[in-house]
Amino acid sequence: MSAVLIAVLAFGAFALAYKFYGGFLAGKLFGVDPKRRTPAHEMNDGVDFVPTRRSVLFGHHFTSIAGVGPIAGPAIAVIWGWVPALLWVVLGAIFVGGVHDLGALIASSRHGGRSIGDVARDVISPAARTLFLLVIMFMVLVVLAVFGLVIGLLFTMYPISVLPIWLEVPLAIWMGYMIHQRGRLEVWSLIALGIMYLTIFLGTLLPLRIPPIFGSELTTWIVVLMVYCYVASTLPVHRLLQPRDYINSHELFVAMVLMVLGLLLMHPKVVAPSLNVHPEGAPPILPFLFVIVACGAISGFHSLVASGTSSKQLNNERDVQLVGYGSMLAEGALAVLVILACVAGIGSPEAWSQHYISWTAAKGLGAKLGAFVEGGANFLGALGIPHKLGTGILAVVVVSFAATTLDTATRIQRYVITELASAYRVPLLSKRHPATLLAVGSALALALAKGGGKGGMVLWPLFGTSNQLLAGLALLVISAYLFKKVRSLQYTLLPMLFIMAMTGWATVHEFGGFISRGQYGLAFIGGAVLALEVGIVVEAVKVFLKGR
Repeated sequence: MSAVLIAVLAFGAFALAYKFYGGFLAGKLFGVDPKRRTPAHEMNDGVDFVPTRRSVLFGHHFTSIAGVGPIAGPAIAVIWGWVPALLWVVLGAIFVGGVHDLGALIASSRHGGRSIGDVARDVISPAARTLFLLVIMFMVLVVLAVFGLVIGLLFTMYPISVLPIWLEVPLAIWMGYMIHQRGRLEVWSLIALGIMYLTIFLGTLLPLRIPPIFGSELTTWIVVLMVYCYVASTLPVHRLLQPRDYINSHELFVAMVLMVLGLLLMHPKVVAPSLNVHPEGAPPILPFLFVIVACGAISGFHSLVASGTSSKQLNNERDVQLVGYGSMLAEGALAVLVILACVAGIGSPEAWSQHYISWTAAKGLGAKLGAFVEGGANFLGALGIPHKLGTGILAVVVVSFAATTLDTATRIQRYVITELASAYRVPLLSKRHPATLLAVGSALALALAKGGGKGGMVLWPLFGTSNQLLAGLALLVISAYLFKKVRSLQYTLLPMLFIMAMTGWATVHEFGGFISRGQYGLAFIGGAVLALEVGIVVEAVKVFLKGR
């Protein structure tokens, strides 16, 4: 089948969904009110609560939720065939993920910019809030440890990405300063984008490696990244986080446009099977397709970004459709391009088989990211871009997104720690720097626990299912919010029931696997997380049974 036809149908569906379904959700279901004052104005502190232009906030939100998820997840899921992966990305982003993201953003904004876990206190119960925040703390801890590992691995796999990634930090600070002093957002953004792509070219000429100061190159990168996270997450959002994410968003859009143009010129055929129900060594397609695709269709981490940082920067409620729903559809479009790069851009059935001959091969970090980078570089090659430069462009895109997720996750963990500290009267941890130090220190300790910087991977098997169950819980909180507002529930409740059913099924399946393999520690932690989530559901059921 033609990859171009697939792209046209998928992107057309996203465009129609944004105009009609997104407009319905924002206007009719959630009742967006442009005259309502947002927390960014009511609590403007110049650090976390900062009114932000919708284009800048879109860039921050999009790059923060994207990360490596919509690249790695779909790149693995195509082992079951490109049709189920594509259908879930398109339908999931429109009817599940987009609703989840928009709902979390508006619910948080109307509760003082508090996290989705803290909102659970008002719409469900104080007990649900504590349970929810504990689940979030566990998940973000794993995200910080694992993404530190992922970025370190990417730096070692693609040393051509090191120079442009680190030069982007002073570039972002400079851009933020120039915009603040002289305005002209569009002009300075274009200048920064041009400089960014120049640094990518320089990176291909000057690949860099770091000395193994802390025992190995990987461990050293993790330590450096955690120090950076501490600094970046304590700075005011408009100094580094916003301009860096804004540059990253433009960088990605340019890369996506180049990939689409290359796709049109190359006009490749899909070389992967449309359906492969029983690949060697793989778990069952049901329910694991809905866990593995993750961020490409829906992710609980998105609710943490929406309620953790984006709601504190929302300038006007009318921006929620673009920031919340639009960002999810843009991420779905990225996931579609990833699928096409892996199943058509890769070149031939033989090349595809090298990456997907078995589940073990597909699951490896190098294989799944390598399939996307290789296939995407072939798309860029159709435009005359040298393969080395094309590889550099896509490698920087992958690392940039992982880095923005790391930045945002650190800030979110600080918010969660301060919320819990305030609730349980621990004044020291309710302050910015001690809370950030705890967030970064615990993640670093976890990352270094196993040696070689791979400690976070011990808990990684639990992340996928916990992340999707968190999405279900966020939809539950959003449904409880609509229930108290006497609004229709089917648009959030039905996606919530589906996600909870699929990921609950996968969680039980994984739990049995942990027990059979003697991984009792993972089984205990997984059981504890599941028990916390069941507790939240029980608290929510009580609310629904009481009636409005």
